[in-house]
Amino acid sequence: MQWTSRSLADTEALAAGLARSLAKEGGVVALSGPLGAGKTAFAKALAGALGIDPGFLASPTFVIAGELPLPPGAPIERLVHADFYRVEDPLELEMAGLADWLAPGTLLLAEWADRFPEDLPADRLEVRIDRVGRPGAPALGPEERAITAQALGGPGGTAEAVLERWSQQCP
Repeated sequence: MQWTSRSLADTEALAAGLARSLAKEGGVVALSGPLGAGKTAFAKALAGALGIDPGFLASPTFVIAGELPLPPGAPIERLVHADFYRVEDPLELEMAGLADWLAPGTLLLAEWADRFPEDLPADRLEVRIDRVGRPGAPALGPEERAITAQALGGPGGTAEAVLERWSQQCP
């Protein structure tokens, strides 16, 4: 699935649509894209749509991950926002608590997840954010982004169900 976001408001609306598509099982949303593409902005918008003050969600680059408190009635039990940018070795993820982040009812929202794809479960939703532009030309607008989502893990998985609901929320 691919969307074109022409503004930060469009990106926030897509993230809110994803938040509305989550289920109590939780899962993994693996964010990737170049530096400055908007991964943290997307994560903040998703957290905001879940009822979390987006100000609580700062890029956790120096702490690897942070658990964010969810209000009553949220579709998931717990949100863990992680940033793999400065992680050097899969052992760091293990020592930081990766197994706990994958518990049922938890949504792991991981920035720079493409650095350690083999350490994430096969059943995950990969969301890539890129600036839009033609080769050798700048984006048409400074906030334009291509947001591409792909469910991995095969038919019947949580990621596939979330992507299906998300595509209906944000056609």
